[in-house]
Amino acid sequence: MTDTIQTQHFTSNIFNVFEETFENHHGVYLDKGTSLFETLDTISADEASRPVSAHCASLSAQVSHVIFYMEVLEKAMLDQPNGKVDWGDIWQRVEAVTADEWATLKQQLKQTYQRISTMIHAVENWDDDRIGGIIAIVVHTAYHLGEIRQALCTLKL
Repeated sequence: MTDTIQTQHFTSNIFNVFEETFENHHGVYLDKGTSLFETLDTISADEASRPVSAHCASLSAQVSHVIFYMEVLEKAMLDQPNGKVDWGDIWQRVEAVTADEWATLKQQLKQTYQRISTMIHAVENWDDDRIGGIIAIVVHTAYHLGEIRQALCTLKL
């Protein structure tokens, strides 16, 4: 028995989970129609602007945070400096969005996803930073997808 896994087994699985989280159902862990992009397409700017409670962030802040997190990890995976990262800024700054701002935010998320997808499909050396980075992006985004979907139970009453 060997202590390593074949790269193609890892990449095939991580690409499927990554893609399912954002856009295409593969039957790994989401129900059909519940990916992040499919979920966000059901949310109006008004709904994205309303926090679930006085102590919760708006859905627009959740999406902004996911983009920010992905971009920080993207830089790390590309061995680019991030400088000082302020994880709290978005939660304090992002609240209400107009319809145009909401559309722009969703488009920015899609562009970030597509850029990272292109990058990971080109990786030849899956070192610790790249493996950890893509796993963290999937897990973190899945967490926020769950937060968003739970918030919709209240926001879409």
